[in-house]
Amino acid sequence: MVYVHVPFCQRFCTYCDFYSELVQKGCFEAYADGVCAEIRRRAREMDSDPKTLYFGGGTPSVLPLSVLSRILIALDEAGYGAPYDEFTMEVNPEDIVQKGKEYVESLLSLGVNRISIGIQSFDDAMLRWMNRRHDAARAREAFRIVREAGCGNVSVDLIFGISHLSDEVWAATVDEAIALGPDHISCYQLTVEGESTLAEMLADGRYEEAGDDRCRRQYDILCQKLSAAGFRHYEISNFARPGFEAVHNGGYWARRPYVGIGPGAHSFQGFTRSWNSKELRGWTATTEVLSAEDALVETVMLSLRTDKGIDADLLHENCSKKDIGQLVESGALVREGSRYRIPEDHFFVSDEIVRELI
Repeated sequence: MVYVHVPFCQRFCTYCDFYSELVQKGCFEAYADGVCAEIRRRAREMDSDPKTLYFGGGTPSVLPLSVLSRILIALDEAGYGAPYDEFTMEVNPEDIVQKGKEYVESLLSLGVNRISIGIQSFDDAMLRWMNRRHDAARAREAFRIVREAGCGNVSVDLIFGISHLSDEVWAATVDEAIALGPDHISCYQLTVEGESTLAEMLADGRYEEAGDDRCRRQYDILCQKLSAAGFRHYEISNFARPGFEAVHNGGYWARRPYVGIGPGAHSFQGFTRSWNSKELRGWTATTEVLSAEDALVETVMLSLRTDKGIDADLLHENCSKKDIGQLVESGALVREGSRYRIPEDHFFVSDEIVRELI
């Protein structure tokens, strides 16, 4: 599994604190030089099953095709080239509309077989507040272009839990997303991240976080509507039509090794985690070794985020049987065969359930 971080945006979203820089003249070639050098240096780490590639950001769709091609050639020369079990490219709707069908066809010809569109909302006022580049009409057009270009695996992102997002507007957004016909939907509750514009707004009184009741209602609306539409709720924030579950992200939840390439990217190998510094030239890596306890906590937390849950023997060996029993009795955990899982109606409070276990 390889993740490539593309740290460029045309503008910064209100809520985001992922590492990114504004697009400037000459930035792409220097970035590609560094990425290709890192790929060559770390080629021996790139051996995984399933074989997945994920370009995230930032905004990967701002990359010129020539730069994307350079990176893919470097991966091929390092022994990690196409075909991929899954090759995901995150895109901004505005980039898709501006560059057109030919751009998407070029992505597919380069091996991309899954496109994730950052729509976030179908309400124009909400999109302006988020400082997104697109409006609802451009989001719909972008989805149409991606489908017409021949992409058979399309995911869309949505955000809920915003203090001034009404339940009615949220329900309409979910309905519209379903009507488009995506294969996968990722829905995230808004969180205030440390270096985001939203954090500044919260600090100086320009924003007040949504209450738990509002967030829970909107999560329930989401779950009910997507279930009725035939989506499998396979992870707390992710829903897929059968057979379209994200392979790459599934690897994260299963704690499979992955290599993160580019400034700000993270990597994981067994008990070792590392992350690259946030700088466009000469980025370096910092490494930490996880303890057995750290690894156990991650395993429990990540496994219980999914509808497959966790192995019952593993839970019994490491957690209080009394706590497990009380959670089962309350309906917060269910046992199915040799595994425990959190039922959907308790997904919203999964963090609290994990804290009770660990």
